[in-house]
Amino acid sequence: MAASTLTPSRLHPSDLGRTASVGLRTRKTRAALSALGIMIGIAAMVAVLGLSESSKWDLLAKLDRLGTNLLTVQAGQGIGAGSGQLPEEAAGMVARIAPVEATSSISAVDANVYKTDFIPSGQTGGISVQAVDVNLLETLGGELTDGTFLNEATAAYPTAVLGSVAAERLGIDDVADQPLLWLGDQWFAVVGVLEEFDLSPNLDRAALVGVAAAETFLDHEAIPSSIYVRTNPQFVDDVMDVLPATANPQNPEEIEVSRPSDALEAREAASDAFTTLFLGLGAVALLVGGVGIANVMVISVLERRAEIGLRRALGATRRHVAAQFLGEALLLAIVGGVGGVLLGVGVTAIYASTQGWAILVPTLAWAGGLVAAVVIGAIAGLYPAMRASRLSPTEALRTT
Repeated sequence: MAASTLTPSRLHPSDLGRTASVGLRTRKTRAALSALGIMIGIAAMVAVLGLSESSKWDLLAKLDRLGTNLLTVQAGQGIGAGSGQLPEEAAGMVARIAPVEATSSISAVDANVYKTDFIPSGQTGGISVQAVDVNLLETLGGELTDGTFLNEATAAYPTAVLGSVAAERLGIDDVADQPLLWLGDQWFAVVGVLEEFDLSPNLDRAALVGVAAAETFLDHEAIPSSIYVRTNPQFVDDVMDVLPATANPQNPEEIEVSRPSDALEAREAASDAFTTLFLGLGAVALLVGGVGIANVMVISVLERRAEIGLRRALGATRRHVAAQFLGEALLLAIVGGVGGVLLGVGVTAIYASTQGWAILVPTLAWAGGLVAAVVIGAIAGLYPAMRASRLSPTEALRTT
């Protein structure tokens, strides 16, 4: 009679799930702390990528709204840079460049701003006074939080518009009653408060008055210190090349031309460097979490030698034992990974909401986080699983 062929023992997936979860259900605190390491690492990586994506969206939205076609013309600063002022006719000459769509000049006024005329002259609060054109707001793409901007009528009278920081320092947020400021030796009525200028932050700390009012009431010579130029986006580089010679034909080398949007992009580039740093820290935390899982699984193998020996004696194969402990490590990693993704998304949502950003979590962040958790769990559980599978039933039962 021929010997019957034995069917290889198989471990059903449902049985594997139950056996792999035994250690987690019986040692809940240890399992939670092990999963926490993975959770922190995944949460850090998801949150960093999510916040990076959300901040980039905010930058692109600003650039779309403000445009990259705004240029600033200034006199050179420093030793050998000339008088530090632009020629009086510079704004008019710049406006004649064909692709230029709008120009606005500003000039620094030698005056201080005070809430009352009783404040000592040295306590300026860091607020400057700038004489500006009435089309400045349109050229810069700015907005008002309250009141109105200067127009052809009010620009000739003692009225002022405050930048966002200046208004905050002076405690003015409502201009319905046109509060008064002691500006120079003259009372000026505040008719408006500006939103923050993304492309010209120096105006946030200034009181803006009309050119005619500055000449009449503050004895100011309207020689521009800066000219804002809004040009056709297709000819930005061409206009930048001809601006120095146009603004100051006699000394073009004394003219500095910049694009304010470059500062925003540079700030985002610096932010990307910090993003890389935080991703590295998240990877370290994830590695530490993997080491923690490996450590817990090794200890679990040592503590459960009797269980391993009994299962082997009852017919469990080495493959079954290895699958049990590898599955337990993977369950720990998956729990930590899912928890980390949820925590990272939550952190991204909360912080982005406080900053007024769109909440964006790229697929790479959460999907990559889950994959990374599974890979770390598999690597961390491989050695303990192989060690458990090598224990023979007699050795395991004898050493308990």
